[in-house]
Amino acid sequence: MAASLHLMKLSVGTDDVDDLAAFQARRLASHGAVWHLTRSTPKRADELLEGGSIYWSIKGRIQARQRLLGFESESDEQARPRCRILLDPQLVRTAPRTVRPFQGWRYLPAADAPGDLGAAGAGAGDELPPEMIEELRKLGLW
Repeated sequence: MAASLHLMKLSVGTDDVDDLAAFQARRLASHGAVWHLTRSTPKRADELLEGGSIYWSIKGRIQARQRLLGFESESDEQARPRCRILLDPQLVRTAPRTVRPFQGWRYLPAADAPGDLGAAGAGAGDELPPEMIEELRKLGLW
């Protein structure tokens, strides 16, 4: 079933997709899973789990996504509620898309989600730097 809803999240502290991949590889090696911890659980979790992904914004551009696997509720050391967003370890690079800064996560309708790089309809360009692809898009050449 095709997803109708995704999440968009800032990847704080990472410089590029490779940096995010390295961080997550360390977590996978030490804990056996990849996740992101956040304060609130999405109210539309059921919709998100129908094939949805988390789209990572790095340095002001959506650049990668990961399939959402589930949500777990937990508490931090001060007994404040938290949500563990469980992720597929595979990072998929996407056509870069500039986004404005935001806090937390945002819902992203499937119609607004950028295509995967190298996928049909996303265009070629896996070898181009994300900044160049974004500039070509601004000029209407991509």
